[in-house]
Amino acid sequence: MPDNAVDRDIGGEPPLPVLYRDTQIVVIDKPANLLVHRSEIDRHETRFAIQLLRDQIGQKVWPAHRLDRGTSGVLLFGLSPEIAGALGRQFAAGTIGKRYLAVVRGHPPASGSIDHPLTRQRDDYEFQGELCSQEAQPALTHFRRLATIELPVAVDRYPSSRYALLELNPESGRKHQLRRHLKHLAHPIIGDATYGKGRHNRFFAEQFGCRRLLLACTQLSFSHPADGRTLTVDAPPGGEFAALLERFGWSAAQ
Repeated sequence: MPDNAVDRDIGGEPPLPVLYRDTQIVVIDKPANLLVHRSEIDRHETRFAIQLLRDQIGQKVWPAHRLDRGTSGVLLFGLSPEIAGALGRQFAAGTIGKRYLAVVRGHPPASGSIDHPLTRQRDDYEFQGELCSQEAQPALTHFRRLATIELPVAVDRYPSSRYALLELNPESGRKHQLRRHLKHLAHPIIGDATYGKGRHNRFFAEQFGCRRLLLACTQLSFSHPADGRTLTVDAPPGGEFAALLERFGWSAAQ
């Protein structure tokens, strides 16, 4: 971060954690349950990462990609539309390295790949013209099982309940790809109200005080659009996610 970069007071809001910053880009650790930008998904929401970061650093920012509202972790912005566009093209080309951590139901295989096309998802308000294809698009996610646990609690129809910590490396970037792929694998992410299982989500909320989606982008590797050097930015899970990893004895596994 440049010496002359001074963050501003943002009206009582805790500052967004800045992981990297120079004259061209800024990278933050997005908290869970924060929208990246204003959306019709929640018309009543008044907090957005773009707005908070703009007010915090005192200049406009342009997101190079998106994270779902419930997903925390590394979020990359350009400090000009041109830089954001160059970064966005890297995402579109699949040249950016992405690492996620997720807690899922069950014990998946030790490693594998989910090669499962996904139909394009649009919000209710999004225009769908005659030329908009509904055909499924290729989507590929690699996974590796990092740790497992079996709890002597009958959350569902079995006398015990199994969970696992996964490393996820998506090659494509379809909407809700990781959440949809893990559902397809029959190992949905804990805390996922759309693609997960309510019984397990409630169990984690009631027993562990963990009410968030247990999905975090923990690393991005990309080429700096100004000079081409490779940057790798990390953001280990924090808050409820970190507390759960500690409780399950998984802190060293991440």
